[in-house]
Amino acid sequence: MSEVNTNKTIPPAPTIEARNVTKTYHAGSLDVEALSGINMSLFEGEMVVFLGPSGSGKSTLLNILGGLDRPTSGQVIFRGQELTSFDDHALTLYRRDNVGFVFQFYNLVASLTAIENVALVTEIAQNPMPASEALSMVGLSERMDHFPSELSGGEQQRVAIARAIAKRPEILMCDEPTGALDSKTGIRVLEAIENTNLNLGTTTAIITHNAIVADMADRVIILADGKISEIRENTKRKKPKELSW
Repeated sequence: MSEVNTNKTIPPAPTIEARNVTKTYHAGSLDVEALSGINMSLFEGEMVVFLGPSGSGKSTLLNILGGLDRPTSGQVIFRGQELTSFDDHALTLYRRDNVGFVFQFYNLVASLTAIENVALVTEIAQNPMPASEALSMVGLSERMDHFPSELSGGEQQRVAIARAIAKRPEILMCDEPTGALDSKTGIRVLEAIENTNLNLGTTTAIITHNAIVADMADRVIILADGKISEIRENTKRKKPKELSW
């Protein structure tokens, strides 16, 4: 009897897939094609950087994957479920239960402390972590009771990350999370995102126009003119502190 090969490499499971996704915006008599035939996957536990200039389609694609927008055509599949067939209520539940968002601007409630801002999410999540634990993960255990006005820009962004991860999302989607920050502060923010990816195993997507950030990813997806021009793998991820700003 021949031996069974037990050393086969099992490919990682895709968390979410885009299949021939297009997005066209109508501006008067003009049609603007933001995405054209996008095919890609995000795999469980990986960190992916979407790289490209302004207008390349990065944010449009992330918004579609995150259920904030719908494609004009094509399919988006999340763990075997076709998001493109969901109604608005089902998409709301998908965003609430599975996706954490971090944007360039922090969108914190000015009248609430850091821990109260994070607690807003834990009150509606199905299986949240304590707000204090989420803030500890991003290095803000001693700043929990401060209001946004008492925090630096980088600290406010880390509160936003804590708010996004407190519900233990399947996917963390970050749109230019360091775009409004200086390099030193940006590194602290990237460390918080990396910590989430490594310790929670959260599939993580980062949009940036900064090619340096791509070195900390498992894979880099490069977009140009609404199409994927290149997908490359990094043989070794760099730590945020190793990035040459």
